[in-house]
Amino acid sequence: MTDTITLIDEENVEHEFEVIAFLDVEEKKYAVLAGICDDDTDDEAILLRMEKDAQGEDILMDIEDDDEWEKVAQAYDAFLDEEYGEED
Repeated sequence: MTDTITLIDEENVEHEFEVIAFLDVEEKKYAVLAGICDDDTDDEAILLRMEKDAQGEDILMDIEDDDEWEKVAQAYDAFLDEEYGEED
């Protein structure tokens, strides 16, 4: 069984994603998601930072800083190497 998550975009449209992994990078948590719909989603993983809202609930945020995104992408590559033995 795989974990799925539904995210709502700016236009209140729901999109389903498969949770690929949760990563810890520099004391922050990140989620790696992959689209599971047949529409215009591509095969690339989506990297999002996990934070808490005012009520203490987990929320997912875009990673806007290029350096932060690169560190998370490298951590995801290392995860893939470890989990699946993939090489560059």
